[in-house]
Amino acid sequence: MAASTTTHLWRESRIVDAACVRRWLEVAAARIESERHYLTQLDAAIGDADHGINMHRGFSAVLTRLSTLDGVSPGELLTQAGRTFVSIVGGAAGPLYGTAFVQAGQALGADGAFGPKRLLEAIRASLRGVQRVGAAVEGDKTMVDALVPGLAAFEAGVRHGTLEGAVRGARVAAMDGARATVPLQARKGRASYLGPRSVGHQDPGATSTALLFAALEDAVLAQRSHRLPADQPISLGEIYDR
Repeated sequence: MAASTTTHLWRESRIVDAACVRRWLEVAAARIESERHYLTQLDAAIGDADHGINMHRGFSAVLTRLSTLDGVSPGELLTQAGRTFVSIVGGAAGPLYGTAFVQAGQALGADGAFGPKRLLEAIRASLRGVQRVGAAVEGDKTMVDALVPGLAAFEAGVRHGTLEGAVRGARVAAMDGARATVPLQARKGRASYLGPRSVGHQDPGATSTALLFAALEDAVLAQRSHRLPADQPISLGEIYDR
């Protein structure tokens, strides 16, 4: 790609707005709703069998909160979503996912719209927040195993392609990262107590994180092409295959 095209992508601004971020959260809620039983089954093997339940509870509360927010910035939407998650969801999921959303929202600030570079900064901020709270690194069999490759693929896509390609690559990389947790032995969280018995199971947190990347792809593509309605969730199998 010519340098001028890459520069244009980095400088392109105000192509993601509050409507897109709201849709991201709505689509994420739909994805979690669709896969909550699967997420709980994954968690039953190596955790407390409540991940799908907690994520569904959190996103249901987020949707309720969103219904009271009109005319606010994309950053404020994410910040409020994160605070809602922390206040509603117990265990590790509340602080981790809540922090991820709050940090992303604060990175975006009060601007009414933003471009790919700001979105990249927001995802980076989410990762830093998650690692600060959970003290996990890639390979620990946690949500970080999806978040790190998703972020890397998004950055590569933005630098060398389009926003649409970046979110698509991020979704693929995050899903691959989630699947790559199967052979890992957990070193963090409840699963770490199982030691070698945690091997052979996909991490539920990495899986739900990959679903959030899939929701981001859907929201961005919908804004750009007016398709993929939030009330028509795509199954996890279809997301893997896309």
